[in-house]
Amino acid sequence: MSAPTTADLREEAVLAPVGKGRWLGLAVISLAVSLIVVDATIVSVLLPSIVDEIGLRATQAEWLTSIYSLVFAALMISFGRLADVYGRRRMFVMGTAVFVVASLFVAASGSATALIASRALQGVGAAMIMPATLSTVNSLFHGRDRAIAFGVWGSMIGGMTAVGPLLGGWLATSHGWQWAFTVNLPLGLLLVAGVLKYIPETRDASGPRGLDWKGGVLSALGLGALVFGLIEGQTYGWWRASEALPGWPISPVPVALAASIGLLVTFVLVERGRARAGKPVMLDLRLFHIATFRRGNAAASLISVGELGLLFILPLFLQGAHGDSPLQICVAILPLAIGSFLSGGTAARLARRLGAARVVQYGMAMEVAAVLAIGLTTHAGTTGFGLAPWMLLYGLGLGMTSAQLTNVSLADVPVGQSGQASGTQSTSRQIGSALGIACIGTVFATSLGHAMQARTGDAQMADELQASVGTTISALDPEQSAAAIESLATATGHAALVTAAILAIGLILTLRLRGKEL
Repeated sequence: MSAPTTADLREEAVLAPVGKGRWLGLAVISLAVSLIVVDATIVSVLLPSIVDEIGLRATQAEWLTSIYSLVFAALMISFGRLADVYGRRRMFVMGTAVFVVASLFVAASGSATALIASRALQGVGAAMIMPATLSTVNSLFHGRDRAIAFGVWGSMIGGMTAVGPLLGGWLATSHGWQWAFTVNLPLGLLLVAGVLKYIPETRDASGPRGLDWKGGVLSALGLGALVFGLIEGQTYGWWRASEALPGWPISPVPVALAASIGLLVTFVLVERGRARAGKPVMLDLRLFHIATFRRGNAAASLISVGELGLLFILPLFLQGAHGDSPLQICVAILPLAIGSFLSGGTAARLARRLGAARVVQYGMAMEVAAVLAIGLTTHAGTTGFGLAPWMLLYGLGLGMTSAQLTNVSLADVPVGQSGQASGTQSTSRQIGSALGIACIGTVFATSLGHAMQARTGDAQMADELQASVGTTISALDPEQSAAAIESLATATGHAALVTAAILAIGLILTLRLRGKEL
C-alpha cells in the first residue's frame, strides 16, 4: 500500500495547532474517550436501581445492558470513513451532540422502550466520536509526541473501563441513577467548546470522493449481528432456545452468527469490487496488507477479551462469596484503573528507549502473569484486598499495552485513512469485549455448575446456581452456601486461567511486531 504523499500530509496538517494548543486538544479528546468508555460500563452497576424504578423485565434489562455496545461496534467503521470524507472535527461535534441529547433522554425515560431506544442512540453518538478522536490524534501528532499522545489515549481506554462502574456505584448510591447520564450535559458542552477552540479540521484529501452506502449497510448489519450473537449467547442459548424464549425450537444466536458471516463475506466482496473499479469504499481492505495494522487489530481484540472477561467474573465472585455491594466491588477493581493510568503516562518514555512494540510485549506479559496469578491463587476466602496486587499488576500491563498498541497499529497507515483505520481498531476492541463476556462467561458458568454438582451431587441445585451465575447463594442454607462459595472460587480460577491463555495468544501475536515496522 502506498505511503501518503506530501500533498496529503500538507492537507491534513495545514490547520494543526502547535505547542500548547495540540496538548490542550489532546486533553479534550481524552475527556471524550473517558465519557464514551464510562457510559459503556456504568449501566452494569446502575442496573438494579433502574430495574426497581422502571420495572424492567429480565429480557429488557439484558437489552439495556447490551444495546449500547452493539450499536457502538456496528457503526464505528462507517462513521470513521464518514469522518475521513467530511471532516473529523465535524463528526466529533455532531457525535457529541447526539451523545448528550441521548444521555438526557436516558435520564428522562419512564419506560423500558424509551430507555433502550435512548441507549441505542447513545451508541450512535459514541460510534461517531470514538474513531474521530483516534484519527485526530493520528493526524496531529508525529514522531516522539505521537507516542506520548497515544499513551494518554490508550491509558484512558484501559483505566476508564474500570472507573466507570466506580462512578456508577457512587452516583447511584448518593444521587440516583439519572445523574450518571445528566452529568453528560455540562461535560458535552465543555467538549464542544474545547474541540472548536483547540482541534483543527482534518480530512482525507486523497482518493475518490463520495460515499459507499452499500458497504456501510453491509458492515453495520454484519457487525451488529456478530456482536448480538456473542453478547446474547448466554441469554438465549448457543443452539437450543433457552427458557428466555419459551416455545422457540432454536435460539436466534446461531441464526445471527450465520447471518453475520454471510453479510461480512458479501461486504468484503463488494469492497473489493468497488476498489477495483476506482469507486469510494467504506473500508479499504488494503489496510490489512500492513502487517502492523493487521496484527495490532488481532492483539487489540484479544486484550479486550481479557479485560472484559476479567471485569465480568470478578464482581460475580466478590458479590457471591462475600456479599460485597456494587460500590465495594468497584473499589476492589480500582487498582486496575490506577495501574493503567500510571503506566500509560510512562509508556511513551519507555517506547522512546525500547521501541513501542517492545513496550506492548512487556505490557502483555504483565497482563498474562497477573491473570495467571488470579487463576492460581483465588480461593473461597479471597477478598478484594487479596486481588488488589494482581489487579494493580494487570492495570500496569494494560496501560502499557493500550497506550502503545494503537501507536504501533496505525504507524504505517496513511494519514488520510486514519478514520476508517481507527474505526476498524475500535471495532476490533468492541468485538473482543463481546467475545470476552461470551467466552469467559460461558467457562465461568459451566465450571460453576460442574463444581457445585461434584460437591453436592444435586444436579438441580447445580443447574440453578449455574443459571444465576452465583447470585442465588444468599438463599441457600449454610452447608449449601459453603459448597457454592467453594464452587464459585473454582469457577473463577478456571475462567481466569482461560483468560490468561487467550492473553498469551495475544502476546505471541505481538512478538511479531518488530521495531523496523514502526
